[in-house]
Amino acid sequence: MGTESGTELKTLRPEEFDRWWDHLVRAFGGGPMSAEERELDKSLTEFDRSLAAWDGDALVGTSGAFSFRMAVPGGAVVPTAGVTMVSVAATHRRRGVLTSMMRRLLDDARAKGEPLAALFASEPAIYGRFGFGAATCQLIAEIDTGRVTLEVPEGTDAVRVRYAAPADVLAECEAVYAALVPRRPGMLARQPGWERVALLDPESEREGASVLQCVVAERDGEVTGYARFRTKMGWGRSGHDGTVTLEDLAALDPASEAALWRFLFGIDLMTTLKMRGRPVDDAWQYLVSDLRRCLPTTRDAGYVRLVDVGAALSARTYLTPVDVVFEVEDAFCPWNAGRWRLTGDPKGASCERTADAADLALSARELGAAYLGGASLLSLAAAGRVRELRPGALTEASVAFGAPVAPWLPHGF
Repeated sequence: MGTESGTELKTLRPEEFDRWWDHLVRAFGGGPMSAEERELDKSLTEFDRSLAAWDGDALVGTSGAFSFRMAVPGGAVVPTAGVTMVSVAATHRRRGVLTSMMRRLLDDARAKGEPLAALFASEPAIYGRFGFGAATCQLIAEIDTGRVTLEVPEGTDAVRVRYAAPADVLAECEAVYAALVPRRPGMLARQPGWERVALLDPESEREGASVLQCVVAERDGEVTGYARFRTKMGWGRSGHDGTVTLEDLAALDPASEAALWRFLFGIDLMTTLKMRGRPVDDAWQYLVSDLRRCLPTTRDAGYVRLVDVGAALSARTYLTPVDVVFEVEDAFCPWNAGRWRLTGDPKGASCERTADAADLALSARELGAAYLGGASLLSLAAAGRVRELRPGALTEASVAFGAPVAPWLPHGF
């Protein structure tokens, strides 16, 4: 398959992986990478969904997709193309290489029957033109645990927290994670092999911190939560000044989650707890004595694109009854363009082509942003991104598109 620039787009072959991956690493700054990381990345790569762009014998572009399943409002877990490993050589920018790769990836996702595509954007400005909208945000915090205290819920003292080697409790931790997936839109059902990603512990990425550590929460002998973290000792003029960096935390109930946070706040010689990539409604914010000293900030995280508007909007449920006709603009995936009638409620939905008059007009990017319940259609309309054509339709649809909890993509890919 050729591109607009005359380069040729081919499916990646296993024997080309090292060269392909070296190109990708260079495009993202050329940082060090362990043999373990490379081996794991190769084992997870879906070669039939990975692309290499060639200019003669020069490799000038990479991209690929993972076959994921993503939780959507209502608890369904929907096939999703996880777009990944996208790079274009600096010598071949603005020549249509990226556009050709995205064209192929989305065409393939449609052929595979995947209603959704998702990605993490290294440069967010790039992906709007391909119909991806900012659908989830992440919470970042740096907590002064020497001055911030926790008020934990009743039952927390009944939860046991113990250290465990991360690999020894991997199966129990994955069971906790899997149980949580349907509860929060945006979470990914992990495919076999992906559980190994959480245990990668290259020294090059520790920044002087400890090896990966793990504790599990237990109730009646059953694992009900876990936290993976690192510690870094520090000393100032006034004494100890260590830092805990949280890598991952999940729990099945409020008491187990509070027990894990209490443990992290109370590690000896540590005065700061850092975290990133957390859901914006993370529970600890409602347990702390002084949120301001936690320095919470948010930023964009996961981007979502509706590959098949009808199938995607039919796959989720809606907080309140909704009956609305969308006029969808989608130049990059023209099979989505036109009018769609969505009817739905908390029990289910259907979305079909219609010739009826449109109630709301928007592009595929706005549908992607609002799909998981993160971005409000009302907010998008205030920015001029959604137009109301029938009075009342905007509020009706905006409320219905909400989600009981904030959507969250828990890890990159």
